[in-house]
Amino acid sequence: MFLKGTFIPIVVLTLFLFSIQPVFAQWNDVNYDENKIAHYRLPDPLITFNGRKIKNTKKWENKRRPELLQFFTENVYGKVPGNLKIASVDVVEKNDNAYNGKAIRKQVELTFKNNGKELSFTILLYLPKNNVKSPLFVGYNFYGNHTITTDVNVIISEAWTKNNTSFGIINHQLTEQSRGVRTNRWPVEKIIDAGFGLATIFYGEVDPDRNDFFDGIHPLLYHENQTHPASDEWGSISAWAWGLQRAMDYFETDKDIDATKVVVFGHSRLGKTSLWAGARDQRFAAVISNESGCGGAALSKRRIGETVWRINKNFPHWFCENFKMYNKNERSLPVDQHELIALIAPRPVYIASAEEDKWSDPRGEFLSAFYATPVYNLYNKKGIPSDKMPEVNCPIQNTVAYHIRTGKHDVTDFDWKQYLMWAKKELKIE
Repeated sequence: MFLKGTFIPIVVLTLFLFSIQPVFAQWNDVNYDENKIAHYRLPDPLITFNGRKIKNTKKWENKRRPELLQFFTENVYGKVPGNLKIASVDVVEKNDNAYNGKAIRKQVELTFKNNGKELSFTILLYLPKNNVKSPLFVGYNFYGNHTITTDVNVIISEAWTKNNTSFGIINHQLTEQSRGVRTNRWPVEKIIDAGFGLATIFYGEVDPDRNDFFDGIHPLLYHENQTHPASDEWGSISAWAWGLQRAMDYFETDKDIDATKVVVFGHSRLGKTSLWAGARDQRFAAVISNESGCGGAALSKRRIGETVWRINKNFPHWFCENFKMYNKNERSLPVDQHELIALIAPRPVYIASAEEDKWSDPRGEFLSAFYATPVYNLYNKKGIPSDKMPEVNCPIQNTVAYHIRTGKHDVTDFDWKQYLMWAKKELKIE
């Protein structure tokens, strides 16, 4: 029996609960249990789509690598629909005595023009003050160049930014309050002391991380009346990778940088980006993916944590439209992410996971490195020797490297210590 006057509110509440049930269901059915993985079969990176076995590097480079790269380009990340070169380079600020005289600081603005539109992004550079060309780490940051350091001279971006009240970011606008809030992820002084330079770019300046394609770099390459990339054209990850490639164009002109020893680094969605940039552009000497998960290092067919459907539902702008064909349909994918890693061969690649980051599927990230190893073996490069994961905090530091550390989804001093040690060894830096 209903109390007088309560029938309509109860009916409304019941209808509301039914309406949100699918929302709860989509999160409640996330699988983290290895025993519940449906049987899957991984494609062999050394067997072509028409079934031919690849036995040497020549066949890999002339046959298998091109077809894999084409598939990932047209069906996962999206192709860049044209060429867009740097229109101008402007060193907007430079100082030869940064970090107590240890480093040179440069802030370099790259500008692009096409279709009556213009876009600029700024590279923040710290280079060791040692009178020699510096090897370099390059990677995007999430909240602006000024967040990676307490250096008051670093320019605050005016680009659209995701709100983060804990960083003092409201109305999608960066302010002085957010200066230095991500120094924990960017040990600038340790990188300098190790003999490397660091270059970083706010990813929102290249393409704001939201589901529209009206700002950022995309409109500069639209044809007449186009308002959205075609189904096989670039999503945001491909656009961010494009920005890293244009930064590399600049590095090749900078007399203070050794452009033959540039390591591209990324965390989370930007780890997906670093892998794609490294696969596309062989000028990057080495690649680091820190907890990149689905669409990055983790195997899609395992369907643990984040899946293809979830990532395309929650971030529909990251990948090309064609990738949505594989929502809840990973079995039909003729590739998997171990083959993305294989595209980087024979250059060094480091895949890293965190023990508590189940969403990114650490074992799936590790297995990608393991199953990419046969391609590295063609080049007589050492990869991951066994499908047994290493103990936590016990890195495997071969040309294909891997570690899983204690802790959550983040970038830590432990991670950077491994990356610096590994990069010095692999790039033969004294």
